[in-house]
Amino acid sequence: MSDNDCVVEASNIKFAYESDDAVKYVLKDVSLNLKRGSYVSLLGRNGSGKSTFSKLVDVLELPEDGQIKVFGIVTSDESRYMDIRRRTGCVFQNPDNQIVGTTVEEDVAFGPENLGVPNPELRERVDSALKYVGLYDLRNRQTANLSGGQKQKLAIAGILAMKPELLLLDEATAMLDPVSREEFLTLVERLIKDENITVLTITHDMSEADRTDYVYIMENGRIIDQGKPQDVLTNVPKIKECGLDAPIYSKLVYRLSTLTNTPYEEDEIKSFDGMLRYVTKNYNPRDIKLINDRKEQENKVFSVSNITYYYDKDLCALNNVSLDVYKGELLAIVGRSGCGKTTLISHFNGIIRPEGEGNVEFFDGEKVYTTRKKGDIKMIRQKVGLVFQYPEYQLFEETVYKDICYGPMKMGMPEDEMKKSVLAAVEAVGLDDSVLDKSPFELSGGQQRRVAMAGVLAMKPEVLVLDEPAAGLDPAGRKDMFDMIRNLKRKGTTIILVTHNMDEAYANSDRICVIKSGSLMTVSNPQELFEDKAKLEKMEIAIPPLVDMLEKISDALKLSDEDRRKLLRATNVSEAAILIGGQDA
Repeated sequence: MSDNDCVVEASNIKFAYESDDAVKYVLKDVSLNLKRGSYVSLLGRNGSGKSTFSKLVDVLELPEDGQIKVFGIVTSDESRYMDIRRRTGCVFQNPDNQIVGTTVEEDVAFGPENLGVPNPELRERVDSALKYVGLYDLRNRQTANLSGGQKQKLAIAGILAMKPELLLLDEATAMLDPVSREEFLTLVERLIKDENITVLTITHDMSEADRTDYVYIMENGRIIDQGKPQDVLTNVPKIKECGLDAPIYSKLVYRLSTLTNTPYEEDEIKSFDGMLRYVTKNYNPRDIKLINDRKEQENKVFSVSNITYYYDKDLCALNNVSLDVYKGELLAIVGRSGCGKTTLISHFNGIIRPEGEGNVEFFDGEKVYTTRKKGDIKMIRQKVGLVFQYPEYQLFEETVYKDICYGPMKMGMPEDEMKKSVLAAVEAVGLDDSVLDKSPFELSGGQQRRVAMAGVLAMKPEVLVLDEPAAGLDPAGRKDMFDMIRNLKRKGTTIILVTHNMDEAYANSDRICVIKSGSLMTVSNPQELFEDKAKLEKMEIAIPPLVDMLEKISDALKLSDEDRRKLLRATNVSEAAILIGGQDA
């Protein structure tokens, strides 16, 4: 392969971050090549070395051993590293780390302006990039007033305006809603086709990896597997060992085969169409059982009434929203980036207080507290724990114990009770007390997130509000997070979950609240919500991949309307396999 064909050549790369302890290599003998115009995904658990590798490619770090060539240029050549950066764009997971402009269009202009792009070409690049990501109408908005998802789109637009030849995406879609994610992935694929750019995407989303040309899997700083997605990702046992997830169709075939001892052909586990052939060839269920029927809730914990909120006179974030939340339920709040979800939950514990006729009321037996009364706010905040996106950014104390103690201490909790509460909170989030004397900044990203959540739980809230709690976690980390959330719910905690992941909302919630452009569109149980495709399209809500798969299976098996409804009660692949295979777990 010539230099003209190969954009990135990494040979036996080693890298370690500086530490007072013994040297611990993050990358160990990593070798991989990216051919011009290719679309490659790099997968692995959190902490496996993926992001570090992308930094080496973009010359943000240099390898300690081995060599990386980008566009035929050795990255250690100090005289030419800018030649690499001019032709390379990198979009990181957290957009706040990349935004520098005061307004949206200023931020997008920053990159090409520094490359010396003159007007009117600069103007054309900025407008074109903003139109690509759907932010053109917000071009004059202050960047500080954007939602998390809108900030991610802005970071992407800033890179696109530089017209890179090599695009590095580090969980670039993690904070995007499903519709925006699909638009972005379609854009990337169009850029590859039309502009022949090379793309390396770091992702935990198997549906994204499945769209790429080639996959590398990294574990503990090493490449442990590589190949075409249909060959690598569909090896379900091996993928699970790596802490990752297989495509949904592969998981179903594997689970059915294991459950019913029915073998599958190699091509039947490697594609959606192959899965349908396997299912229709081997199964025709007649007695589908009803499972996981969600119960109706009765006792209200709090009510939101007529909430309207403007960030400025022209920016309406919420428009007359009213909502009841019931004791012990898990309520999911979904909607496109920037629709008002985070603004809504900020009203729940008085971070934002109602304007006009709006009101938020909390019920404690015969007592009613409201965020309209300043004197009630302290009591409400003891009842409602709020954990925002990237909760690990809330950590600040010297030790984990002190960090978790901070909230209870401010509440005036007695020391003995506070210690018991801290230990209970640590256990609830799946950690042990051995972490209490450590610095929170020594922990892994997943552990930091759990510590931040423990700090909220230690205050013993009746309601726990979680804003994208699993964003950026690998599949194993997401599973652990939702195991913890379900355990808290079983113990009586009311959970409010803001999420872009429709499968997670479908599988875990009792009800789903849909917000569109600041207005509440509907609140209904998951099955009812996803039955009406025309209504979903109007609300700009994507059908969960699991539901889409089960509907196609129902069509292929020609199920009756009743059996179809029963099959759509399945909340995960294992339940679906049990229903289709006619077997008990």
